[in-house]
Amino acid sequence: MKTFSSDSWPDLVLTGRYVGHLEDLGGQRLSASAAKAFDALKAAAAKDGFMLSIASSYRDFERQEQIFSGKWRGVRPVHDDSGAPVDISAMDAGQKLDAILRFSALPGASRHHWGTDLDVYCAKALGSDTLGLTPQEYGPGGAQHALALWLAEHARDADFFLPYDIDRGGVAAELWHLSFAPQAGPLLSRLSADKVADALSYGRVAGYEDIVPRLDALMARFVTNVAKP
Repeated sequence: MKTFSSDSWPDLVLTGRYVGHLEDLGGQRLSASAAKAFDALKAAAAKDGFMLSIASSYRDFERQEQIFSGKWRGVRPVHDDSGAPVDISAMDAGQKLDAILRFSALPGASRHHWGTDLDVYCAKALGSDTLGLTPQEYGPGGAQHALALWLAEHARDADFFLPYDIDRGGVAAELWHLSFAPQAGPLLSRLSADKVADALSYGRVAGYEDIVPRLDALMARFVTNVAKP
């Protein structure tokens, strides 16, 4: 029987600082097993009329640091659940973290670091529109709603699950985010606050001094607070 074990991967995989386990999919990268499983899911989706495409897959630490630090410094927009921009300039550190982590992962703690997770959409339904990966697109009346319903029913057929299937009070529901369960589950169990703190220190992430004292609580709310694989 084929094994998908990720137990032997180095700890640097956890925080987005290792790429030796990844396959290039023509601009996107996934682990070999996740890529094979996605091909199967894509074929199944095609039979039901969906053109399943990848919007985002592997994201290294440096890229996640740019996104997070840009939002922390106010040079990248931060949005609320309705998609409206929020002004973080008057917020204290805790409020800023809550607002940013609602939709953007902490560098070193992003599931996109692992090569097991990806954001998907139906290219046929998108048409000439610009993809935003927003709750409105994947909710009732949205262009990607039919795909979201299909994924909820069929993703597990290919060993994927939706870690952010509902709002658990941490990361907002992301009905476009798939995770390859056989590898992502064990990786999450290996990720600790100490390992994330080490990565944050290494990467000189903006807000480091405010983040580290809150890290245990942030991990519990925004990292491990997900659906079961």
